[in-house]
Amino acid sequence: MISANLAAIFYLVSGILFILALRGLSSPDTSRQGNYFGIAGMIIAILVTFLSIGNFSTSIVYVIIFLVIGGTIGAFIAFKIPMTAMPELVAGFHSLVGLAAVFVAIAAFLNPATFNLGNVGDIKLASLIEMSIGAAVGAITFSGSIIAFLKLRGIMSGAPITFSGQHILNLILGIGIFVLIFYLCKTQSANIFWTVIIISFLVGVLLIIPIGGADMPVVISMLNSYSGWAAAGIGFTLENTALIITGALVGSSGAILSYIMCKAMNRSFVSVILGGFGADNSTDKKEQKDQKPVKSGNAEDAAFLMKNASSVIIVPGYGMAVAQAQHALREMVDKLKKNDIKVTYAIHPVAGRMPGHMNVLLAEANVPYDEVFELEDINNDFANSDVAFVIGANDVTNPVAKTDPKSPIFGMPVLDVEKCKSVLFVKRSLSPGYAGIDNELFYKDNTLMLFADAKKMTEDIVKNLE
Repeated sequence: MISANLAAIFYLVSGILFILALRGLSSPDTSRQGNYFGIAGMIIAILVTFLSIGNFSTSIVYVIIFLVIGGTIGAFIAFKIPMTAMPELVAGFHSLVGLAAVFVAIAAFLNPATFNLGNVGDIKLASLIEMSIGAAVGAITFSGSIIAFLKLRGIMSGAPITFSGQHILNLILGIGIFVLIFYLCKTQSANIFWTVIIISFLVGVLLIIPIGGADMPVVISMLNSYSGWAAAGIGFTLENTALIITGALVGSSGAILSYIMCKAMNRSFVSVILGGFGADNSTDKKEQKDQKPVKSGNAEDAAFLMKNASSVIIVPGYGMAVAQAQHALREMVDKLKKNDIKVTYAIHPVAGRMPGHMNVLLAEANVPYDEVFELEDINNDFANSDVAFVIGANDVTNPVAKTDPKSPIFGMPVLDVEKCKSVLFVKRSLSPGYAGIDNELFYKDNTLMLFADAKKMTEDIVKNLE
């Protein structure tokens, strides 16, 4: 057993390592080092927590057993999960953090003496506030993350689910939670405590179901922030410094990332917090597709256009992730460079299904960091480029975001690929993107549709470049 003062020092060291981890993860060059810092910090926090307990009773043995089981399952999932499923995996993990916060709050409320919080019916006021808020945020995180998982997994439609008076209902329920917590602190009624948790579960569902697929990366970031605040709240209940620090770091960094992404998408940060900012006003585009002509080509046509280009901009999207075409894409780019063709990558802030999804995939294929540019840094270059090679990026290249006020993605900055001399769009069909709307780029005169699996098409282009 170690003393409380020594434990506090080690928790502080752990917190510093977590801060260094976030600092390292802010850049692709130092991301691996950041991961190592995070792992070291977590190992220290876990060891110190166990060493601070003192008497290793039978219950501690159970904790170790479940820790090993959970760690084994987590490691197995991490090794087996494909990069395409990473967004829903992150959403699933967020749900577990929220549920853990709820369980700890329930345990503390039912057995306050075990946590040195007082006795049943006479819990310390500060502790009661902390555990009730932690339970509420945890419940919202859990149910909201489950809905996000179902949408990302395709089990539930990615289109927004809305109904009249939804925002008013969310507001009433939110105010209701705070009112109930106030009365909970006065009465310490178990019925009120359970009501707070049930309503919070409902709020989590109502916050996420009206959000459209194009905005899902922001949802993932927002839920990440919620899970952090839930952990921090429970950290106060458990009087665990490391949990408070970690939760605050996750909560604040997630909130900052959500704000940055909202700014990049021209969305209101407040509307994200309230939920339902992706209302779907789109109409059925099938009739429009049947009426509009589409120019399609093959790998030979695409290779010819790129061979005769002086500059090519690659625009990766979720289609590249699904087909796992990043390595074939890197091979194609290497051949273009050998012909003295300038090649760069354009990344939209919400390309894919979570923040940084495309950056991770390109890093996996060893794409040089200095060739990858964010939207605001490269958008003006499209007008001066010969070819834009769009590989599965649908909603983030849709010009309707700039022209149709009724569109659910109106106002969201998109990549100006239509300004290129030629646009090569790799896609299996003319089906709408995750936001559920048609892409006007398909029908532009300078667009050549390449209907095929992204990896197969890219590999065929590589063969024709030889």
